[in-house]
Amino acid sequence: MTLANTVHLPGESTEYRKARQQLLEAELALRRDTEAVATLRRALPLGGEIPKDYAFQEGAADLADETTVRTVRMSELFSPGKDTLIVYSFMYGPQMKQACPMCTSMLDGLDGQVIHARQRANVVVVAKSPSQRIRQHARSRGWRNLRLLSSADNTYNADYLGEAADGAQMPALNVFVRRGGKVRHFYMTELLYAPAEPGQNGRHVDPIWPLWNLLDFTPEGRGTDWYPKLQY
Repeated sequence: MTLANTVHLPGESTEYRKARQQLLEAELALRRDTEAVATLRRALPLGGEIPKDYAFQEGAADLADETTVRTVRMSELFSPGKDTLIVYSFMYGPQMKQACPMCTSMLDGLDGQVIHARQRANVVVVAKSPSQRIRQHARSRGWRNLRLLSSADNTYNADYLGEAADGAQMPALNVFVRRGGKVRHFYMTELLYAPAEPGQNGRHVDPIWPLWNLLDFTPEGRGTDWYPKLQY
């Protein structure tokens, strides 16, 4: 596909415009591929029914409330009229000294977007630490909108690859659907478990992570030796 050279920016050279047009063609191809992958994802047959109606611990909507904790079942996470549930597994287990900086960076961005996403789907964040500890971290980050659940007393993490066999916490995004009164799995970000390719890491949750997508627009890129921290 050859594109007409219709866009020009101040001071650019002919060499720049030629290279930019080549890049534009690659960007168009990537957009087509992204849409094609999304179409394949939407066409997935339903996965298995959840093995149990997991019981999570959840604090009050007001993060300042440090005493209220209630039990909420997975089937209760579906609000009326919304039959899709997105669950992010947050790497913050009871044996970890601090929350995962990478997950925290991603959730920093998601906290602002989730109020929009919830117009279409239910969204929750699950971590293995006790509810009070998760909420303390949320207060330190200034999170206001994320629905935070503790899986300390259930096997959700182990069942849906948010936890390794040795108990190490793993990042994962799973999507569930409610059909005929049953909760069934639909999708998981499995790139983390795909065969490794040279120069590539899992990048399985990158599409919902603003940080890396923003840095990919820069000449320095995301780099290979820098990662977000909890404090700077």
